[in-house]
Amino acid sequence: MSSPATGVLEAPAQEFYRYGLEVLRAADVPVLVGGAYAFTRYTGIVRHTKDLDLFLRRSDVDAALSAFAATGYRGELVYDHWLAKVYSDGHFVDLIFNLGNGIGPVDDPWFEAAEDAELFGVPVRVLGPDDMVWSKVFVMDRGRYDGADIAHLLQAFGERLNWRRLLARFDRHWRVLLSHLVMFGFVYPGERERVPDWVMRELIGRLQCECEAAQGGRMCQGPLLSPTEYQTDVEEWGYRDPRLPPHGELTPEQIETWTEGVREGR
Repeated sequence: MSSPATGVLEAPAQEFYRYGLEVLRAADVPVLVGGAYAFTRYTGIVRHTKDLDLFLRRSDVDAALSAFAATGYRGELVYDHWLAKVYSDGHFVDLIFNLGNGIGPVDDPWFEAAEDAELFGVPVRVLGPDDMVWSKVFVMDRGRYDGADIAHLLQAFGERLNWRRLLARFDRHWRVLLSHLVMFGFVYPGERERVPDWVMRELIGRLQCECEAAQGGRMCQGPLLSPTEYQTDVEEWGYRDPRLPPHGELTPEQIETWTEGVREGR
């Protein structure tokens, strides 16, 4: 991947990101590039943000923060269930080790599906295309919705995705994937073949079976999509929060910290 930022992204940011990648290489901390730079690789759409998204295993976060600290950069564990940050003059390196909703920890399969590339002149590995989809599908907040990113990824790479792996990743949350696939067919009505027929038939079959079966329980899965927009449901209306055990793995304290952080723009 040639740097999508050359001649566009301001030089201090490029230097910080390049240096950060080199720091982690020298410290032997394996990371995967995601976010805007991996998105450019797969779609050709160039977008510059104030951060560089790096995905890594939770067990490597402390080593990554220590490597940056040794070179004078301040970092912190912002949310202990998914995110650390390193700071430099208004720019950030995000160290991501889980999905924000807590259901997608970065593990070996992420690295096995990654692809070799180059960013800012540094050899890197980037998220595989199906993990790019997986990393974005649950982002449906008032302030950020990644649906267009999913549509562009499917338009560019749908025929080459590892669909069986992607279906397995979604597991019981397959409705979220189906919702994006339905919208893709709306956005690109002439390119619906980029999503294999068997995938749509499989998911629509699940939907039909689910509609015919009796449903019970009082659960609101909205908090998996937005930490703030469904607070009323779980705090006042008595719906169960799927992020909490036995359905999820977050603690009430982690949920509260993340919710307040989103409200404060962290």
